[in-house]
Amino acid sequence: AEDQDLRTIIIAVHGFCGASIDYENLGNHLIKNYPHVGLYAYEVRGQGLDPVRERRGDIDQKENWYRDLETFTRLVRQRHPEANIVWQGESMGALILAGTYRNAIEQGRKPMCDSVIITSPVVGVRDDFPLWKINLVKKIAELIPDTRISLAALSGGQSVQMTATSTHGEQSETNAWHIDKHTLRLLVTLEDMIAGMNKNAEFFKVPTLVAHGGKDFFCDQRKVKKFYDHLTKTPKKRRDYYPEAHHLLMYDEQREEVINKIALWLDVLYPALPPNEK
Repeated sequence: AEDQDLRTIIIAVHGFCGASIDYENLGNHLIKNYPHVGLYAYEVRGQGLDPVRERRGDIDQKENWYRDLETFTRLVRQRHPEANIVWQGESMGALILAGTYRNAIEQGRKPMCDSVIITSPVVGVRDDFPLWKINLVKKIAELIPDTRISLAALSGGQSVQMTATSTHGEQSETNAWHIDKHTLRLLVTLEDMIAGMNKNAEFFKVPTLVAHGGKDFFCDQRKVKKFYDHLTKTPKKRRDYYPEAHHLLMYDEQREEVINKIALWLDVLYPALPPNEK
């Protein structure tokens, strides 16, 4: 579609150990079925395709993630001044999205999106994850924040199911953007952002869609429901729950249903204009 024909623009933020290509399935679906909806996705600072190689596996402060999303949004808005802007975040991307939204309001600014899509949000640490490990990482991070550790070491080598047919370990071996070790300060930053998610939800004042799976290793569905219940100021909200789905919803066995529901939700919010009104 031509730029002027795009009524809605999704600005997508990928997750931890992810890349912008994670939105390929959604993008292809939109091109085929919803030509009035565009999608932009960028490489998140500190992740495996960050163009500044020395930043990969690290983040100095979460506010840089917030500025990146707003800067990217500003650039997209310049190209599509009349379009509705939708922020979509998956996993860690949801943390960045929510933090950016709240940060703008706390600074007296209007958030730069018209609606929000959150998929597989990590809104709480697993109940079976030892608290002593979290506290130990925090203490070491205070002394030597640049120290790097692998997730495998932190989880005790546990294999994490990401979809019905793939694990995190298998994806790590095939993904060119995989990072073996992350700094302690990045991990502590993520833990801090996770802890603030329920409070962040209370700031949302735009239509919000939350999608999550019942077999998501990283977050219990009850905690996502609690997060959803904190969306008390949204004019419209919806929660799509997939009991058999894992963390990577848009690549799991239910991906067609997940993607179709996302697209339909957007189409109801922002339907295509009739030809004579373009």
